[in-house]
Amino acid sequence: MSPLRMAYLALAVWGAVHPMAYFIAWFRAHGVDPAGLIAAWHANAATSGLTWDLTIAAVALSVWVIAETAVRRNWVALLAIPASFLIGLSCGLPLYLFLRSRPID
Repeated sequence: MSPLRMAYLALAVWGAVHPMAYFIAWFRAHGVDPAGLIAAWHANAATSGLTWDLTIAAVALSVWVIAETAVRRNWVALLAIPASFLIGLSCGLPLYLFLRSRPID
């Protein structure tokens, strides 16, 4: 595996683990409350802006993943879409770059 692919993989793991630590801490303090979590994402203008920024970027990544998957037939790369929305863009984007950079048969 090339150093670049290892870097993408390391960033995907970091992008999954580091933000998840904050979510777990929030869930421990507030319980599993999706409505409360969404309310926290919009607690002020700064958090709302960041939430929308990440959402729009995740949608753009999803469009790119779908478009390239249709051409390259790299079906496993579709895993980046749920990773982006269920874990975070900090995991989904480097995961896609990792999956995209593998040699295609």
